[in-house]
Amino acid sequence: MSHTPHDLKQEFPEMRGLMAKLQVSDRHFANMANDYRVVNLALHRAETNVEPMGDMFMIEMRKNRMMLKDEIYAYLKAQVTPA
Repeated sequence: MSHTPHDLKQEFPEMRGLMAKLQVSDRHFANMANDYRVVNLALHRAETNVEPMGDMFMIEMRKNRMMLKDEIYAYLKAQVTPA
C-alpha cells in the first residue's frame, strides 16, 4: 500500500506513545482516531483519483478531517496537561 499523507502519527509525532496507549485503553480516543483514519484514507483516494469525487464533497471531507484533527489534538493535550 502506498503512503497516505496526514496520518496521525505524522501529524503529532511527539504524541505517538500516548496515541498508541490510548488506542487500546480509551474507546473514545480509538473511535476518534478511527473516524479520522477513515476520512483521511477516503480523501487520499479521492485526491489521487483512485476514487474520484466532486470538489464540494472533497471540501467537506477536508473540513471534517480538520475538525477531527483539532478534536483529537485537544483530547491528547488534555491527557498530558494536569487539570
